[in-house]
Amino acid sequence: MSATRPEELYETDFYAWTQGQAKELRRFARTRPNLPLDLAHIAEEVRDLGKSERDTVFSFVELIMQHFLLVAHSAAIANRPHWLDEIDHFRTRMRRRLSPPLRRRLKRALEEVYADARGTVARKIGRYGEDANAAALPEACPYTLEQIIGDWEPGMSSRA
Repeated sequence: MSATRPEELYETDFYAWTQGQAKELRRFARTRPNLPLDLAHIAEEVRDLGKSERDTVFSFVELIMQHFLLVAHSAAIANRPHWLDEIDHFRTRMRRRLSPPLRRRLKRALEEVYADARGTVARKIGRYGEDANAAALPEACPYTLEQIIGDWEPGMSSRA
């Protein structure tokens, strides 16, 4: 864990706190304390709290990318203002949870998250007869992490 005190880390970076606390609980369990604590399971539960936080951030990012793709590639022009409003909402929720460690993990997983978003959008617009638009969706992620978490919208300049 970093030099930041655990109490401070809990307030500033919950994900990092959960991972550090789980590590310390496992280390403590190896000392075999004679206490009525289920340290192994407690450590796993704390670690899973961090995973839940990670999954929530990744989910919001996937939704943002889906909406980017819809705005940029769907023929349903009337829905664009709604999709842009949704992007704003998802960003607000995602930013509340995004910590430096989660940001690094997200950057490494961006292509994987994009692949899921692309697949969902391809199926969605395909259901509305937009097969050519679905086929034209970029294979590789065309968005930077800065565009996703910043204020960029499809149709703006290519860099945030």
